[in-house]
Amino acid sequence: MIHSDGFRALDRQECLRLLGEVPVGRVVYTRHALPAVLPVNFTLDPDGSVVLCTSADSDLVRAVDGVVVAFEADDVHAGPRSGWSVVVTGRAAVVTDPSERERLLRTGPRSWMPLRRGVFVRIGSEMVTGRELRGAGGRP
Repeated sequence: MIHSDGFRALDRQECLRLLGEVPVGRVVYTRHALPAVLPVNFTLDPDGSVVLCTSADSDLVRAVDGVVVAFEADDVHAGPRSGWSVVVTGRAAVVTDPSERERLLRTGPRSWMPLRRGVFVRIGSEMVTGRELRGAGGRP
């Protein structure tokens, strides 16, 4: 782990452990050729992929299915200026396999929004990076 200017780089295992501790993150994707960010609730699957549940008719599904996206989650404490941030980068795909969908209906995330036609979206964890800031304290 690299230490630099109060930041500590996190390894993949620690990043995934931290992701499992928070319920909300942000999907970073492209919409109309511009960057877009959407907060979502999620779960971390045992294989390390990020799973979210959203409407089959959503703009998000149309924009991310089959493309590479980023997913970020964090836990920041402003007072002591400490916290962590993890970014997962990978291909997003709507879960279409019936047995996988059944498994996720039992174990996967539940959307915080009411859905008429919910689908699961899986974001593969091809690249996982993170860093931690431990109480920087004073001003530069």
